[in-house]
Amino acid sequence: MKLYVTGAAGFIGSNYVRWVLADTDHEVTILDALTYAGNMATIRDLVDDRRCHFVHGDICDQDVVLESMQGHDAVVHFAAETHVDRSIKDGYSFVRTNCYGTNVLCDVALRVGIQRFVHISTDEVYGSIEDGSFTETDKLTPRSPYSAAKAGSDLIALSYFTTHGLPVLVTRCSNNFGPYQFPEKVIPLFTTNLLDGEQVPLYGDGGNVRDWIHVHDHNTAAHLVLEQGTPGEIYNIGAGNEITNKELTYRLLELCGRDESFIRPVEDRKGHDRRYSITHDKVTALGWRTEHTLDDGLAATVAWYRDHRDWWEPLKAKAAF
Repeated sequence: MKLYVTGAAGFIGSNYVRWVLADTDHEVTILDALTYAGNMATIRDLVDDRRCHFVHGDICDQDVVLESMQGHDAVVHFAAETHVDRSIKDGYSFVRTNCYGTNVLCDVALRVGIQRFVHISTDEVYGSIEDGSFTETDKLTPRSPYSAAKAGSDLIALSYFTTHGLPVLVTRCSNNFGPYQFPEKVIPLFTTNLLDGEQVPLYGDGGNVRDWIHVHDHNTAAHLVLEQGTPGEIYNIGAGNEITNKELTYRLLELCGRDESFIRPVEDRKGHDRRYSITHDKVTALGWRTEHTLDDGLAATVAWYRDHRDWWEPLKAKAAF
């Protein structure tokens, strides 16, 4: 099978392609605009593989997408603007990339006869929940420009299934962590700060709850949906690892050999969702299981950042974290 993978010079997509090349015989084309969060250093080893082809391009560029998507069997669409803080400061790029870009991909996929189209989304489209967990049929109540743009892209993708019969499948995943995550996100930011002997900025009272899933587990679930999921359906992907941001911070402190004096409380984020929680019965019914515990995954992730300063130090220096 020939896979067309968008945004695969970024965190989750690059890990997905790395797994595909190692564990399957599929061929892959990567389409990536190489924005600040995607860079060739992340995928240099991948593009050296004869089964992997790289195209430098924007998903909003219809000509580039049309030329490069032809001849592929399936699309796995990771490309997105994803950082909530950035969306609060400037939502325009989020709407453009996440909504318009998704429309371009769906339109071209329909025209070239793509057989499966997996749209990668987020549990943030459901909004915050005080008790219980969201299911795939719950209404969308996004509360940030980022999550609103992702909710819009979900609906655009699903409309192509309803209207045109494009075989779209949507996955909505909880918070990912693992290697190659850009160090603006909480786990790599806190880890790299602590490794450098710097404090970590903890929002508000630290009581916001997230479910953390290792990127490998997310990607095996997404690939299973690609192969066995039902077009037109939505599949939540979660790991059941719900902890507060404060609890997460203390685990990272321990792994990095630091104490609580390295915590710097900061003013809470605007509109900060209190708790995310999703069920994942549908993807489990396909036969998926997690392979990483939270503790083992965090330990491995901290070890990766400790051993790969050559990857993240230039990124932090350039972005002035």
